[in-house]
Amino acid sequence: MTDPGELRASDAEREAVVEQLRVASVEGRLTLAELTDRTEAAYSATTHAELALLTQDLPSGAMPAPAPVHHEGRKRRWFVGVMGDAKRRGTWRIDQELGAVAVMGDVVLDLREAEVRTDMVDITAVSVMGDVKIIVPDGVNVDLDGVAIMGDKKVDVLEAAPGMNVPVVRVHAYAVMGDVKVIGDSRAQPLQRGFAAWREHWRRLHGEDWRALGRQMRQDGRELGRQLREERRNLRRGY
Repeated sequence: MTDPGELRASDAEREAVVEQLRVASVEGRLTLAELTDRTEAAYSATTHAELALLTQDLPSGAMPAPAPVHHEGRKRRWFVGVMGDAKRRGTWRIDQELGAVAVMGDVVLDLREAEVRTDMVDITAVSVMGDVKIIVPDGVNVDLDGVAIMGDKKVDVLEAAPGMNVPVVRVHAYAVMGDVKVIGDSRAQPLQRGFAAWREHWRRLHGEDWRALGRQMRQDGRELGRQLREERRNLRRGY
């Protein structure tokens, strides 16, 4: 009899897990980096066990997707560097549109550990003889538009394959003798992501791929079930 966990995953099941991950992100349960990691892993999963591993620490059951967040009349959140620096790193919440202005200064927005409560990250970046750097997890889709006059606007991100439902970062760039850059994790100072670090920890402990955890969990579950059945038989026999 085939172990349910070893059944092959379908495209529809992968998409359902990706949607559950997206909902969890909007609810603040996953950072942008964690969402990107798990989304990529969901699309590459081949069995039910691999998909289950990606959502085992999230609420189970069918959950309606929350409506997109709209903040009527709420102002854009600005980060400004005028002949100085403005940096936002680490854990922070994104629940509105963002703005970055660098005038003969530098602005750095690191989105990797941010909790993104909206369906899309929308950023207006203005650079006048300065630099705006936006750091994102590799695997997101970046939509960059705008104008560069005697300056530069560019994307250096390892994006996901076409057709994947991955997070989107939209940047409207205006550079005058300055630069607006969107760079991925591999081009920035490395960030030890929680999910990736957990997988690497499992490899160091067991010398196996992280998918082995699913197989081990199923084996442990079967052994526990066997012991419980044996205990019930002993109780009926009066031991």
